[in-house]
Amino acid sequence: MEKKETGKSQKEKRQGQPYERFLRFGAESLTETELLAIIIRTGTRDKDALQLAEEVLGLTRYPKKGLLGLYDVTLDELQEISGIGEVKAVKLKCLAELSMRMSTAKAEVGLNFTSSGQVAAYFMEKLRHRETECVMLACLDAKGQLIGEKKVSEGSVNMSLISPREIFLAALESRAVNILLVHNHPSGDPSPSQADKELTYNLKDAGEQMGIPLLDHIVIGDNRYVSFREAAWFFK
Repeated sequence: MEKKETGKSQKEKRQGQPYERFLRFGAESLTETELLAIIIRTGTRDKDALQLAEEVLGLTRYPKKGLLGLYDVTLDELQEISGIGEVKAVKLKCLAELSMRMSTAKAEVGLNFTSSGQVAAYFMEKLRHRETECVMLACLDAKGQLIGEKKVSEGSVNMSLISPREIFLAALESRAVNILLVHNHPSGDPSPSQADKELTYNLKDAGEQMGIPLLDHIVIGDNRYVSFREAAWFFK
C-alpha cells in the first residue's frame, strides 16, 4: 500500500514538470521559465532545468526582462552559469535569434509600406535590440511594396555620417519610386532628436528635387515608434 502511494506521488510530480505540462495543457499554459527549461532540458546534480532557466532569465536586464532580454545576453555571460555549457548557450542564443526572425516574418505578411505602423512592426525586431543606432533605407515601388533595404549608417544619426547623396544613390540603384528612412534609439525612447529632424528635412527637400519622395522617417524605440509623417513636424 505504501509503495503504491509512493509511486502515485512520483507520477504526480512527473506530470507537474514543464515537458509533461506541455503535453497535457499546451505551450500557452507554461511560464517563460518553464518554456526555457524545456529548451535547456537537463540540469546538474545540484540544479534542475527549471532552476537553470531561472538563472538564465536573471541575466536579462531592464527594460528587456524575461525572454525578450535573452537576445542581449552574451554567450560568455550564459556560460558563467554552472550547468550552461557552450552547447546550451548556443541553443539559447539561437532561440533568441529565431524568435526575432519569426516576429519579422510575421510582420512581413501582407505588409504595406505606406502604413507607418506596419513599417514599424517590420523593423521593430530587427532594430530594437541593437545597442547602437542603425539607420535603414527602405526602397519602394509605385505600389508601396518593398524592393530593397540597406543599412546606410551605424553609430549615430549625424549629417557628417549620412548624406542625402548616398541615400539617393542607393535609391536610384534600386529603381525606387519612394523611400522610407528607419532608425532605432537604443535608449528605448523613440522621441526624435534635433539631428533626426535636420536629417529628415534635408532628405525630404532632396527627395522632392530628385523625384523620389521621402514618405516617412520612423524612429524605433522599445515596443514604440514615432513616425514623422504622423507627426506635425514632418511638414514644417
